[in-house]
This record gives sequence, C-alpha cells and structure tokens, in this order.
Amino acid sequence: MQLPAQAYNKGEIYNLSVKRGTLTQEERFIIKDHMVQTIKMLSSLPFPEELKNVPNIAGNHHEQLDGTGYPRGLKREQLSVQDRILAIADVFEALTAADRPYKVAKTLSESLKILAFMVKDEHLDGTLFKLFVESKAYLSYAEKHLKPEQIDPINTHKLYEIAGLNRSEAFAT
Repeated sequence: MQLPAQAYNKGEIYNLSVKRGTLTQEERFIIKDHMVQTIKMLSSLPFPEELKNVPNIAGNHHEQLDGTGYPRGLKREQLSVQDRILAIADVFEALTAADRPYKVAKTLSESLKILAFMVKDEHLDGTLFKLFVESKAYLSYAEKHLKPEQIDPINTHKLYEIAGLNRSEAFAT
C-alpha cells in the first residue's frame, strides 16, 4: 500500500478538501491497514499444511484483477481461485448486510448488479461471478441470512450484459 505523506492531518481545510468520499488519505490508509494486520496475525499461526494458504486468502480479498486493490496491488495472474472467490463473497456480503450502521442493506438484484459492474471494471473475476450466479449460491445465502424484502427477482441476462460476459462461455479459471 502506498503510504500517505503524513501519519494524520487534522487541518480543517485539508479535511474539507476530500475530493471523493469522506475520508482523507491518512484515514483511508488506516482502514486499509486491516489487511496488513490480518496477514501478519494469521501468518503467525501454526496452520497445518492443507491450510497454509489461509493468511494469503484472507489477506487478498481486497485485491482486484486489474492490480488496483490492496494491500499488495496484485493482478489476476497473482491471485488464486480461492482469493478471487473470497473477493466476490466479501463484496456480496458487505452489500447485503443489514447490520451496518452506515448503510442500508441492498436487495439481491442491486447487489448482483454492482458485482456485475465490478466484473466489467476488472475488479472481480467474471468466470467465478457467472458460477456464483448460475449456481444460485447468492440465493442459498439470501434464504438463510437476508430479510425477505431483500430477496427480489434476478435478470441473469442483464447481469451478464453489464459484466460483458457471454452466457454460453465455459467456466474456466
């Protein structure tokens, strides 16, 4: 992650000059640091051989296929299938979560539309997104964890169109 120019800046003009969102570069760095701390903590644990990749999988879920994610700025070819699956699951859960005091939970159709745009923008894996949609994994999760009013009809054709995916493509990672 790129370090901000200073650890913090509490100047009023500086804080009011944020161009996008409400966080300064310093505040955004502090929030993003949770991935670095995740990797450090999990790497210190004695995982058995079959779970040795858990620190990287957990630590890479904010990476994006185009290399603009964090903390390492990894690209598609540097991310495992598990990394890319967790990225989709994390975004989907965050969008649909009803327990966040700073936002209203989104419906299935709104959440999947956002994921489709993230696929289009090379942030999320298109093949795995298609698998998520085709398998209806989103619906299994929704039926267990979402409020009934969040569960609405899904137009898969429109999702694939937004994402720039061909419905007939074979699943390949």
